[in-house]
Amino acid sequence: MPYTVAMSADEIEVKFRVADPPALERKLVAAGFRRITPRTFEKNVLFDTPDRRLRAQQSILRVRQYGERWVVTHKCLPQNNDPVARHKHRIETETEVKDGDAMSVIFSQIGYAPAFTYEKWRTEYADASGHCVIDETPIGLFAELEGPREWIDAMAQRLGLDPGELITLSYGRLFEEWRAATGSAATDLTFAAIPQPK
Repeated sequence: MPYTVAMSADEIEVKFRVADPPALERKLVAAGFRRITPRTFEKNVLFDTPDRRLRAQQSILRVRQYGERWVVTHKCLPQNNDPVARHKHRIETETEVKDGDAMSVIFSQIGYAPAFTYEKWRTEYADASGHCVIDETPIGLFAELEGPREWIDAMAQRLGLDPGELITLSYGRLFEEWRAATGSAATDLTFAAIPQPK
């Protein structure tokens, strides 16, 4: 069954870079995870106003296509947000829709235009308490642990991760860091915009 969450929920997660996907998958299985979705292509389009109001608020309005499934999501900071916390924490409200392209037109007609597109191939695993997804992006491989804070900390330790390896940045921010480091002129985090090594 594809990844699903409640309509509105606290999203608590961390990312980390993945050097050896098969080794990580073996560790996940040994830790009691089961694969929920196979490797599936995912395309995300973030919408914003011309003056980037949502970005300034650290909010997002997103249309995601995951395989054949479309999901519309809004994320915003919680009222008690701690910008230096070890975990990324957002209030996430989302719903599945029948036609994501139609939603994109609706957003554009009410003043929200596509601002950033990012793509990845995602494989999802879960245990009884949380999720781990492995994301193949145009700028490298990452994984995300999403669940209760205590579970994230315990699972990161069980997977042999050093606290310094944990990342709370979004893919948009990681893309900005990558552009600054490489001098790339790409404006979207897509496989077409960023040639892949052969």
